[in-house]
Amino acid sequence: MSEISAYHEAGHAFMATYLGARIRRVTIEPDWDDGPDRHADIQIEWPLEEFTRRELQENSILVALAGPVAEMIHSGDPYHPGFVAEWAADWKAAWKASAMLIQGERSQLAYLEQTTVKLYQLLNREDHWAALAAIVDSLLAHETLDGEDIEDIVSQWLDR
Repeated sequence: MSEISAYHEAGHAFMATYLGARIRRVTIEPDWDDGPDRHADIQIEWPLEEFTRRELQENSILVALAGPVAEMIHSGDPYHPGFVAEWAADWKAAWKASAMLIQGERSQLAYLEQTTVKLYQLLNREDHWAALAAIVDSLLAHETLDGEDIEDIVSQWLDR
């Protein structure tokens, strides 16, 4: 389970970093507090002054769907992110953010499906997948990474 969780969280972490967010922490061994049953966790901060409201919503959708898409690429199985129980929280976050951009449930669904395809293509690029895989390797080795760790890994693979 931890390898799948690592790919999932690495997807979120890569995309958030790629889009300009700050990662506080990402882990595949979260605290077992009184909250929902979790196998991994990521804490992201957006520099609000750097994005319009629309950009924040669009970026939130991309980050939410990046975990499921990373799992799809890793497994080779092209699931719909709205139909996998383990991805329900990600789909719900993407759906909520898309409601602020798109009117009508059919239009929202089409937008999220198109975004998922574009995200699949973006993450599947050789340089992006290499950066994401490097995050996975570090997560599997250390279980928890801070934002500087993620930024260092991503900057090795992308021109930043």
